[in-house]
Amino acid sequence: MKRNITLSLDKELLSKLRVIAAQRSTSVSRLLADELTGLVERAEEYERAERAALHALDVGLCLASIIGWSKHLVGGSGAPPRSRALRGGAPLPPD
Repeated sequence: MKRNITLSLDKELLSKLRVIAAQRSTSVSRLLADELTGLVERAEEYERAERAALHALDVGLCLASIIGWSKHLVGGSGAPPRSRALRGGAPLPPD
């Protein structure tokens, strides 16, 4: 259900909005409605992404398969191979 609202805008701003609306073959009302819809959609998407990121932090991530340590963590020696490091596979420094 659509509802009307009343806005008070600066005269110069309203003139510029009318030009922009005309260039886009739409009305100032439609232009503002589209912008406000986009604003709400971006805010909702941000909230969803934030919730997902916080959930991922709570749950944690298993990086064993990404860095190739899984065989050492499950039934292996428990230590990563000396030839791999967390960054780019560079060798670990000697003890």
